[in-house]
Amino acid sequence: MKKFKTFALSSIFFLLASSALPYAATAEEAEKAIEAQIFGVHDFTSSQTKTVIVELEEKSELDARQSGERQSRSVLTDERNRVLNDIEVNVSSVDVVQEYGYVFSGFSIELPEDEIPQLLTIDGVKAVYPDVEYEVDTIGEDIAIAEEEFSPDMLDSGPFIGNQEAFDMGYTGEGVTVAVIDTGVDYTHPDLAPAFGSYKGYDFVDNNEDPQETPPGDPRGGSTDHGTHVAGTVAGSGLVTGIAPDANLLAYRVLGPGGSGTTANVIAGIEQAVLDGADVMNLSLGNTLNDPDFATSIALDVAMADGVVAVTSNGNSGPENWTVGSPGTSREAISVGATQLPFAEYTAAMQTETGSYPSAEVMGFSNELDLLRLNQGEYEFFDAGIGAPEDFEDVDAEGNIALMIRGDLPFVEKAENAADAGAVGAIIYNNVEGAQPDVPGLDIPTVKLSLQDGQAMLDALSNGDNTVSFDFDFDREVGETVADFSSRGPVMFNWMIKPDVSAPGVSIVSTVPTHDSSNPHGYSSKQGTSMSAPHVAGAAAILLDADPDASVEHVRAALMNTAETLVDPDGNTYPHNTQGTGSIRIPDAINVDSTVMPGTHSFGIFAEDEGVQTKRSSFTINNVSDQRQAYGFSIEFDGNPSGISAMTSSDIALQPGQSGEVRLNIQVNPDLLDSGYYEGMITVESLTDTIEVPTILFVDEPDYPRITSLNVLDTEETNEFDLVANVPRGAEELGFWLYDAETGNYLGLADSYADVAGGTFEETYDATHLDAGDYVMIGYAEYLEQTNTAQSNVFTVVESDEDASQPEPTPDPENPPLCEHGAWSSSSIYVGGDRVEHNGNFYEAKWWTQGEDPEQSGQWDVWKIASDCTEPDEDDGYPAWSTSDIYVGGDRVLHDGQLFEAKWWTQGENPNNSGQWDVWKNVSE
Repeated sequence: MKKFKTFALSSIFFLLASSALPYAATAEEAEKAIEAQIFGVHDFTSSQTKTVIVELEEKSELDARQSGERQSRSVLTDERNRVLNDIEVNVSSVDVVQEYGYVFSGFSIELPEDEIPQLLTIDGVKAVYPDVEYEVDTIGEDIAIAEEEFSPDMLDSGPFIGNQEAFDMGYTGEGVTVAVIDTGVDYTHPDLAPAFGSYKGYDFVDNNEDPQETPPGDPRGGSTDHGTHVAGTVAGSGLVTGIAPDANLLAYRVLGPGGSGTTANVIAGIEQAVLDGADVMNLSLGNTLNDPDFATSIALDVAMADGVVAVTSNGNSGPENWTVGSPGTSREAISVGATQLPFAEYTAAMQTETGSYPSAEVMGFSNELDLLRLNQGEYEFFDAGIGAPEDFEDVDAEGNIALMIRGDLPFVEKAENAADAGAVGAIIYNNVEGAQPDVPGLDIPTVKLSLQDGQAMLDALSNGDNTVSFDFDFDREVGETVADFSSRGPVMFNWMIKPDVSAPGVSIVSTVPTHDSSNPHGYSSKQGTSMSAPHVAGAAAILLDADPDASVEHVRAALMNTAETLVDPDGNTYPHNTQGTGSIRIPDAINVDSTVMPGTHSFGIFAEDEGVQTKRSSFTINNVSDQRQAYGFSIEFDGNPSGISAMTSSDIALQPGQSGEVRLNIQVNPDLLDSGYYEGMITVESLTDTIEVPTILFVDEPDYPRITSLNVLDTEETNEFDLVANVPRGAEELGFWLYDAETGNYLGLADSYADVAGGTFEETYDATHLDAGDYVMIGYAEYLEQTNTAQSNVFTVVESDEDASQPEPTPDPENPPLCEHGAWSSSSIYVGGDRVEHNGNFYEAKWWTQGEDPEQSGQWDVWKIASDCTEPDEDDGYPAWSTSDIYVGGDRVLHDGQLFEAKWWTQGENPNNSGQWDVWKNVSE
């Protein structure tokens, strides 16, 4: 059964195939039912309980206020209760999880999954969202730092973006409240306790007012420390000095044991933070949904409009484009990418007695002195396997070099284990052909080798050659660069540039809980966009300290307009969708004389086959200085392509505190341009400022991945799985290749589909024909001459006796099957016109069905009883097909001299062109 992101009139077959819609619905009610949208993946054949987020048509308090309307809490409460009462009447069971009304209008509920479509028929429901999992946005392994090992030199990211200069100006975030919506915060940590008052926030995981981190030993999952690390970066004031050390903190625990949580709790945390008067909120969490209209993104948009600066991490799924996920896709919130601070780059050469190793490159090191010390003399090296602790138990590692193979353990952990054993350096060789990544900040100097060179070193070692010498030479100083793991934009569907800005996110040292009151000083180094976002949240607190009356629009624009443009190690400017406007600089944002809003702009898509097209847009300039400012404008696209031309308003002058709108027209002639992505820059100049506003446009369909994810999910049936793929804007062909997960052997094409609609696609896969074992699929999607793939999770087929577990019904010997189609089977799929025998009666399917007993076919009567198995005769005088008539499976019509039979419900669909679902089959032959 195929499931798609949103329902529309064209998906009425799917609605009819669900047993959730009322049988006696009027035409008006049926039309009303499909006005609501449903997002995400739902298994409408499962009766298992599932949580969903329901958005109401009635506006939230803030949304109404921002629209110039009045909204009262009592009206919202009455409407929520009315809709909930209607739901209780129409579904078999429902439990309310959370209720929302201030930022987001609606609630989250638990109900049987196969009754979710019923929600679309309830008056007042606007949309239904899945309760997806959110996780913290960190990457790699943490490095614990004991109190005695702590050094202020480790805190280099704050001074790099200018927080010390802000302190010198007298701005430390004092009087500003920052909400940390995360795994909770250890508010007893000595570096954080001063930032908390008597009210600490709220715990939405355990529903109490103690938003402490998950401690070790929680039977539900692992302990957490992520929110405490984030909080220290924002407002630490002890050994750790945060970006805004005098800011106040509130904590909202929405991610529970193991660092994961739900949409329901994330929205509740956003709403409570606004109600509690937060000035800034930080969400260092995310999912993989690249969608600007997901529930959390909508909630953040409303919070920003109410005057709360919302900051969110962009995700850690880089370096490919289109990898940003919600809530980083929010239109208004400040989405933050991750950078690495400047570092020195060295060349490497290695020599043993039997030869050299030309693939040698520096992978990472913690300080340059340790690296350069290895240039002195020769060192013994030893085989340390994968670098696990047990690989060092029977070897003399002290003062020597560990040779390890890539895989099984993170690079950081391999280096850490080698250092713990006493090694002074490490060599990691690849386990496959190809390159290995750079990993800055490793505990000991580490060299990376190719697979071939690694095997050569092992051969040398086995022949008694166990000494190695190094020659490391300084190559160049690399400036601030974007971390490879940082997710990239743009955002799907509205094509916005994301991230908005970038900030340090590699090897960030901050606070963590120890859960030991006798030793409360816990610290660690982490990396991820989770670490970048609190740099920006702290910067926002400093800007609000400098100007308590500043609007969220000003804070966002000031940070974006003054960001430092970043270049890669080779001097090439990073794309807009990699860095946003660049890396934030706090002093420049404080001292800005002018701002331009929005800080980035997308002109969207220009269709290749629609000739010359013109789009109109505008941006706003704000003179925030104390003197009159004159402004000039220009726009230029990379390479000055002849098919793009732009015109702007005349130059303007603004008095202090005045704002002005600048109109911008862009004309694109696709005939003069190649299909693809074009970057440009809008430049606004005054006597005191030059502000650059990144802009993008697409000619023809963008190059987003045609398939972004594939999951193979268990169902209630043994060895039957749901294939769930996201194909954002559809596919001309979607298919699934099957592989043995252990050997990697290709086993064939599992299935393929043509003309798949955009959104989430789901199909049941029957794996009963496979041997027991582990398997994996790779999905491919082709659309407009572009093909992309996505790999699934590993799924397991178990040993089973299909005949014993799902026996075919045995006909009564006294009532043998009436026709060759055989007995009905609960595991078989039938479409309209298919005929079966069941318990002595003969049935014909009216549309798609599986597992529905013909004797109890439900309110939709998917089976109709037939007197015998005689196939209808072509000469029976069938009626001519009519566009206005409704047909169900088994109905036959004549059209253009041909006889057609309907396979399921249809109306107005020409039998000669029956679309992707093939609702008609030609039976003339």
